[in-house]
Amino acid sequence: MSNTKTAFPLYYRGKPLVRNNDTIFFGDMKDPYVIKLQIKSKENSNNLDCANKVTIQLLSTDTEISARKQIIKTGEKENLAVALDLAVAWLERELAKSSEK
Repeated sequence: MSNTKTAFPLYYRGKPLVRNNDTIFFGDMKDPYVIKLQIKSKENSNNLDCANKVTIQLLSTDTEISARKQIIKTGEKENLAVALDLAVAWLERELAKSSEK
């Protein structure tokens, strides 16, 4: 298997999806909010590592506020698919609120 990196980002529901080890960022950094998914634990299923504990954080991209205040909402789910679905809902809701202002 080659170690080459792809020149294009992955997209999910029209938003960039970027992974670094067990951390996944979902959303565009130009938007007021993004999602951070952190895989906390994995289990081996048919020789594949599957996430079985994922934390979700809705983050503000405003660099003027402290890191603690950038965390708007947090949660935890039992697998990556459910966590990503919840992340999409949170992000779309917050982006809709911010565009109304």
